[in-house]
Amino acid sequence: MKAILITYNQAYYDDIAKVLNEHGVKGYTEWDEIKGHGSDKGEPHLGTHAWPTLNNAVITIVPDEAVDGILQTLRERDEKAPDLGLRAFVWNIENMI
Repeated sequence: MKAILITYNQAYYDDIAKVLNEHGVKGYTEWDEIKGHGSDKGEPHLGTHAWPTLNNAVITIVPDEAVDGILQTLRERDEKAPDLGLRAFVWNIENMI
């Protein structure tokens, strides 16, 4: 099992939900209106007057074989609109109840 943490500009909400649905992901946890700044490029998403946009994040646990397909679909979305700051991170899940 793997955990995938996806962070994205809140404008991406419908796209992220669609990607997860397309790949059969039923369970996830989402955080709304989080702040962040990318380490490479892009603008801060801080919810302030100067930087009004915010991010969301979602984490899901999926079988190992699902990861590559999900990441590929997310990569394609990110390439269409790189300024929106879509990122995905994968961790091993050693145990769960």
